[in-house]
Amino acid sequence: MSSLEQKIIVGIADMAVSKNPTVTLATYSLGSCLGVAIYDPITKAGGLLHVMLPDSNIDAAKAAERPSMFVDTGVAALFRAVYQLGAEKQRLIISVAGGAQILDGSGLFNLGPRNHEALNRLLAEHDLCIYAEQVGGLANRSMRLSLATGEVRLKVSGQFGETLLLCKNSTST
Repeated sequence: MSSLEQKIIVGIADMAVSKNPTVTLATYSLGSCLGVAIYDPITKAGGLLHVMLPDSNIDAAKAAERPSMFVDTGVAALFRAVYQLGAEKQRLIISVAGGAQILDGSGLFNLGPRNHEALNRLLAEHDLCIYAEQVGGLANRSMRLSLATGEVRLKVSGQFGETLLLCKNSTST
């Protein structure tokens, strides 16, 4: 990053949005949590959400206080905030990372897969599709969204360097 670029850190159960092309949104330690990045390439408006739990029905008071904690309330808040910046639904590129099986080797809670299922269900209800994702497994991930380019980059724990998150339907040659 150059000295003119700004990094906004998105904490756990938090989100950030911007349409400033000098901004990069970043979140760290995505274990069973999901990082959800959305980006409109025309307006360069985008947002990043670090969501912990699938369903706000377990604690309505907590959901009202911290909507970004839950998939259902956090994703809705993220989309509303990016729409306020001029983004349009049909242009949004959605990228997702996280949803790993961390600290639950027995699979008893299955939070990572449950978060991913809740997100897929919610997006399908609104006729939206995930463009690119890296979910599951056993590793923590960090995620960055560049508002200048729309690129989403991941750093996977135990791997060297960052990787560009590519379209789920693309194939390597």
